[in-house]
Amino acid sequence: QVQLVESGGGLVQPGGSLTLSCAASGSRLDRYAIGWFRQAPGKEREGVACLTGSIDFPTVYADSVKGRFTISRDNAKNMVYLQMNSLKAEDTGVYYCAANPGLLLFSVCLSESLYDFWGQGTPVTVSS
Repeated sequence: QVQLVESGGGLVQPGGSLTLSCAASGSRLDRYAIGWFRQAPGKEREGVACLTGSIDFPTVYADSVKGRFTISRDNAKNMVYLQMNSLKAEDTGVYYCAANPGLLLFSVCLSESLYDFWGQGTPVTVSS
């Protein structure tokens, strides 16, 4: 099993940037598909970005964050990151990283029901 711990959340002004980190222990992350999800106040959790584990379609982004967010992994450090730029108020929420053992098709990579392991979340507030 893999244990996940997110960090890097905080308060940022609109237009600003944040980088979230997800540290893994207990297993190598390069064996997992990894997703970042978020839950805004009063809303359901949604997929933001994911690493499918596939060479053909390695990353998937929600339309709302395309061109602003970048997901990446550092296998040597067993870490996954979410670089968030041009942040908007609607990006506010608790951000979670999640892991699925094995590959995921790009068409379902943002489906939270497919992920077995979750971190505790890190809050992000975008406000002036």
